[in-house]
Amino acid sequence: MNESKDEYENNNYEPAGPKTAMVAIIGRPSSGKSTFLNTASGEPVSIVSPIPQTTRNAIKGIVNTSFGQLVFVDTPGYHMSEKKLNLKLQQTARDQLEASECVLYVIDASRDLGEEEEATAELIAPYASKTVVAVNKTDLPAAKPDRVISFVQSKIQSIDKNRIFEISAKNDTGINNVLKALYDLAPEAPHLYPEEYYTDQEVGFRIAEVIRGQAINRLSDEIPHALFVDISDMEFKKEGKLLWVRAFLCVERESQKGIVIGKGASMIKTIRIETIKELRKIFDYKIDLDLQVKVVKNWRQKDMILNKVLS
Repeated sequence: MNESKDEYENNNYEPAGPKTAMVAIIGRPSSGKSTFLNTASGEPVSIVSPIPQTTRNAIKGIVNTSFGQLVFVDTPGYHMSEKKLNLKLQQTARDQLEASECVLYVIDASRDLGEEEEATAELIAPYASKTVVAVNKTDLPAAKPDRVISFVQSKIQSIDKNRIFEISAKNDTGINNVLKALYDLAPEAPHLYPEEYYTDQEVGFRIAEVIRGQAINRLSDEIPHALFVDISDMEFKKEGKLLWVRAFLCVERESQKGIVIGKGASMIKTIRIETIKELRKIFDYKIDLDLQVKVVKNWRQKDMILNKVLS
């Protein structure tokens, strides 16, 4: 964001204003929800990947401005599927809609509208009075924002047209208008987090998400969706200047394990090195990462593991 011109930039003013709201970000997979969250909060809070359905948890990013505090919850992409994992992801999105003071509906202007988008819009329709719509990816040649706006107005008939905005989350275009509309909806209430926070994620979760992000952006086919990260141990050393972490990239089959490791362990080495580079940008202490790969057969069908992965 342009700090000199942007009156809504995170931490541009102190202290944060009196308004506070939880904002559920809802949309189909790959609509740009995670990119919006990272742009608005000014930090890499959520995984951004061209591979759909990489967000599995309700991940929070916090924006503090002179208007107040918005706590964004990036929900998993709303995807119609009867698979056990996808059903749990759908329920996560529905739960956040109910619990939040505001809703941000992110919709991809460059993609064809279909049954899945209709289902997403129908899900949001009962919450129209607290919803802001971000018509995203308007910078792309295939974008048809007028068509998308007409769709939204037909499916969510009570939506206020003044709360529908054309944006590009990737290029940071139109984000301020969305934030201002959300602040207009937000009530005056005590802040939920200290103003220096931009996320509430615990250290282990953040490390696991960075590892998973580095892995899924280097692997193809089914493997990204067959991955989860297990942080088995963490220990501070050197008087808190170094955090030692042992983590496992878990896959479902032996054949997948070989691909994740790579020839001569080249893939797992790359994932480890790039993860450490990314973590240096996040934490003010060094990370020593012991990263290995193991097989957890059919984990996506096991409730105990799903509850852990999606908690």
